Amino acid sequence: MSTEAQQPVSADRTDPLAEDSPAALSAVELLAAYAAGELSPVDATTAVLDRIERENPALNAFCQVDPDEAIASARGSAERWARGEPRGLLDGVPTSIKDIMYTRGRPTLKGSRTTATDQAWDEDSPVVARLRENGAVFVGKTTTPELAWKGVTDSPLTGITRNPWDLAKTPGGSSGGASAAVAAGLAPLATGTDGGGSVRIPASFTGIFALKPTWGLVPHWPASAFGSLAHSGPMTRTVADAALMMDVISGADPRDWMALAPPAPHGFTRALGDGVAGLRIAYSATLGHVAVDPEVAAVVAEAVRAFSELGAHVEEVDPPFDDPVADFHVLWYSGAAKATDALTTEQRELLDPGLRTIIEEGLGYSAQDYLRAMATRMAMGEAMGRFHQDYDLLITPTMPIAAFDAGLEVPPGSADERWTGWAGFSYPFNMTQQPAASVPCGFTEAGLPVGLQVVGPRHADQRVLAACRAFEQARPWAHIWP
Repeated sequence: MSTEAQQPVSADRTDPLAEDSPAALSAVELLAAYAAGELSPVDATTAVLDRIERENPALNAFCQVDPDEAIASARGSAERWARGEPRGLLDGVPTSIKDIMYTRGRPTLKGSRTTATDQAWDEDSPVVARLRENGAVFVGKTTTPELAWKGVTDSPLTGITRNPWDLAKTPGGSSGGASAAVAAGLAPLATGTDGGGSVRIPASFTGIFALKPTWGLVPHWPASAFGSLAHSGPMTRTVADAALMMDVISGADPRDWMALAPPAPHGFTRALGDGVAGLRIAYSATLGHVAVDPEVAAVVAEAVRAFSELGAHVEEVDPPFDDPVADFHVLWYSGAAKATDALTTEQRELLDPGLRTIIEEGLGYSAQDYLRAMATRMAMGEAMGRFHQDYDLLITPTMPIAAFDAGLEVPPGSADERWTGWAGFSYPFNMTQQPAASVPCGFTEAGLPVGLQVVGPRHADQRVLAACRAFEQARPWAHIWP
């Protein structure tokens, strides 16, 4: 990575994050410092809250922050560490929660003016419950587009969220607040959801790591209106932090009747050293149908060389499916219609205009349309299952473009009307339910991050994480801050 890429891009950024600040440490580093008595969870949480206060007005990454609650939680953690009795795997680590996930004691408004605020808010979603049980310190809720419907982050409720690398640009979405927070040092761990790319898109645009796990591996409740397209996953600066989060959030939850059996304890962290030597890796520069910006293509092509250097057998080949965007729209737009079917006419007028448009289209689909789209999914799943008999992993660009202007759904001058027109690398793997991660792999000449997508067969999440860890060690990125 060039030295130019390490410089702040936007002239109106505040002070860059100091390397010796607790806010610059990964979760793994924080936990080691707590265990050694070199740092307190109160110190780390205070540093993060100070940074949120300074940076969030420009970024709009958080829609809710409760410093008093966070400090009280950190003090409890500090007492446990002092007794030598830390709680679980993440005790004292500052963590943000996407404002789609239910969080006990805090509103979950989902970026929507139609969400009633006078509710009990007395139950955690599975991901939040597992994090709380393991001692994570919740510093706030991160912004999302309304009902997490699109691949950028702005909503009628919370306004526009911006990219730490350039405030004029979008951080992507729908987990854009989460990605902006991690990228800017506003807590090392963040939760995200991904129904068509919603952890991978913002990870690529903001230069962080994110994993969309195999569907069902991370319990999900309440059930998403988008059905089995919707995954929950970690968003972090390092692969090791994501693996640690997966060891926590993949625990079983009785409320998700479709969840997979939980994996072996600590299995994700233990697999990080497996590497890629001897693996058969397919590299697809376009998936056979995606138009890629030449600058992004060049950055990704150079990054792919690292896997050959690490001992993998890399072959350029496209996976065996056509662009499923029409069928994805049937499933996605139908889900949006279902998510809002209880709204009154007056409430619908409050919705994001783009969301209203896809709801109307979703209401026009028949049961046969939906079943045909599901048949496409099944055919894609079978094709990819056969594909992975020959290839252990598939590598692509995460996004065909770098971040574009904030507040827009598509880049200026685009012929596409919807976000799916520029997200052709991400939503296919929601259709197939495969694990897929985005790894930072370089920067454009304008200093905007570029992501590399690593896709595995279903249930090969550990392999995906190990490959990403090997790449991270060969091409380090976590020391580079906006």
